[in-house]
Amino acid sequence: MSPTEPRSPVSHRKLGIFGVVALIAAGLVVGTGIRAREEQGSKLKEWTDDQAIPSVAVTLPNAKDLNATIELPGRLEAYYRAPIFARVSGYLKSWSADIGARVKAGQVIAEIEAPDLDQQLLQARADLASQQASARLSEATLNRRKTLVASNFVSAQEIDERTADLSNKKAAVNSGQANVERLEALAGYKKITAPFDGVVTARDTDVGALINAGGGSGPAMFVISDITKLRVYVNVPQNYVPAIKIGAKAIITLPEYPNRTFQATVEASSQAVDVASGTTRMQLGLDNSRGELMPGGYASVKLSLQRDSAPLSIPASALIFNGSGLRVATVGADDKVLFKPVTIARDLGREIELASGIAPDDRVIAAPPDGLSDGDAVRVVGAGAKGKPATASEKQAPRS
Repeated sequence: MSPTEPRSPVSHRKLGIFGVVALIAAGLVVGTGIRAREEQGSKLKEWTDDQAIPSVAVTLPNAKDLNATIELPGRLEAYYRAPIFARVSGYLKSWSADIGARVKAGQVIAEIEAPDLDQQLLQARADLASQQASARLSEATLNRRKTLVASNFVSAQEIDERTADLSNKKAAVNSGQANVERLEALAGYKKITAPFDGVVTARDTDVGALINAGGGSGPAMFVISDITKLRVYVNVPQNYVPAIKIGAKAIITLPEYPNRTFQATVEASSQAVDVASGTTRMQLGLDNSRGELMPGGYASVKLSLQRDSAPLSIPASALIFNGSGLRVATVGADDKVLFKPVTIARDLGREIELASGIAPDDRVIAAPPDGLSDGDAVRVVGAGAKGKPATASEKQAPRS
């Protein structure tokens, strides 16, 4: 065919069909690519949104045993303790009981030499004798005057005056007698005696020492203590006081007897809270008939707590403290976060015992991640997703 000859209609038709087919094919490729990209973008968005929801481990509050205990420091004191001060002034003449000595009630443990008091007693007795003599003379004079009344030698006025004078003299005798007895009583205090059976736990005097009467001029001469029974004093925090009843038993341990325990009984409570420490002082009775324990010593006191309901405890990592106060993050039935304020009863180290704020069926986030807010959706993982307590490893999961 010559180049100048026109193409046939069949060739033009084939070219048109081929072009249409190519255009359709190109459209299908483009459409498929766009749809694939949209599907991939949608999946990526779903994956991204899914990854944006934090995964958390939850745990149910643990109900502790009702027979809980609390251990507090205590101080041993003698059941009876008497600081001995002098009632008279003078010089110490002698003493017969040193520290550690066992004494009986009424036993003389020291004697004071009081020459001033002795002279005052002699003077009082002399004054009393003079007053008694004056009273006897006044009585004799009155009796003689009465015998002259019948002869009108003595007036009734004089009899009345003599009677009044006798009354005054008798009153003076009574006053003098009381003064003598007072000084004799004081003289009796020159001998220092033990007030009860016990042990001399302190002696702060010696022969020749100047003794001043009264208890505000220095330390006690002696301290007598009855240590057959001891008092144990312990300061109990205010929130535990209702759980410790009078008559409750306690276990006492002491550093000098590391492998032994002693039984004590709660005997009294001060029924008041100390403003400075927020504690109530309680007294326990401890038998020490064998004399093994010493007053003034330190003791560790384990008290039993009697409570009406079981306290709830959570992992320490579940606590959140910020500007909103002390709270825990819980997960509701819709897997959304709900913060609840709580109050701590006891810090047990890895666990915290709560006084209020949560219920036994609350799902508590064991280690809440930073940035959580009320209403945030979370993914619950582990055993806690089925409403069961999380495992120990889940409780200690690191914060995200």
